[in-house]
Amino acid sequence: MGGWASVAGGAVATAPERDREGAGKPRRRRPLRRIALALAALVLAYFALTTTLVTASMGRDERPRSDAIVVLGAAQYEGRPSPIYLARLEHALELYRAGVAPVMVFTGGRGVEGERWTEGAAGRRWAEQRGVPADKILVEQSSRNTYENLIGVAGLLRPRRLRDVVLVSDPFHMFRAMAQAREVGLRPHPSPTRSSPIGASPARLMSAVLREDIAVGAWILTGDGKDAKVGAKGGAKAADAGSG
Repeated sequence: MGGWASVAGGAVATAPERDREGAGKPRRRRPLRRIALALAALVLAYFALTTTLVTASMGRDERPRSDAIVVLGAAQYEGRPSPIYLARLEHALELYRAGVAPVMVFTGGRGVEGERWTEGAAGRRWAEQRGVPADKILVEQSSRNTYENLIGVAGLLRPRRLRDVVLVSDPFHMFRAMAQAREVGLRPHPSPTRSSPIGASPARLMSAVLREDIAVGAWILTGDGKDAKVGAKGGAKAADAGSG
């Protein structure tokens, strides 16, 4: 009969017509599938690139004679450095005692509103308790992230005509810290700590690298230095690897 022509006086599509209609639906889905696959490929490519850049920087350790040793802050508890911050401080003190630079700069503001101590002040007290003269210490203590740390450091050093710095932080943090230091006019050299508790745990290190991948993207896209905070109770605050 060539398909049903009508049912109860109403027109109904014939079987061949229904087949033609159904055949078009997969074709309409294909562009969406291609877009989804392309987006997934872009995301994977981004993480592959940033992970390569971050991990390639982790092994660099340069200690030339410089103007200052800059310690990027991490969490502190009532003036007591967290284990992550302590690892950075101990490494910086080793560099200072080896004569790498005559000045130490401690950075970081309050991780939580209402805290009595800043990260920078906690670093200064720790260094003074270990014999570093007060006149060899500079403190930046109003920043909330790495980029602000480094803007503050540049502001402290520029009037003193100091520019060459050795940056101390965790290894996974060095790629972004170095790039941001150059952006604010410093001449940085990386010297990451090797005793951070993050590096002792493969799972924590992988998580830190992935957060750093995201932080690199946020910095590139926004230019305001927003990043993720590591070093709080339980291992992470919401937005940075310390303020550094």
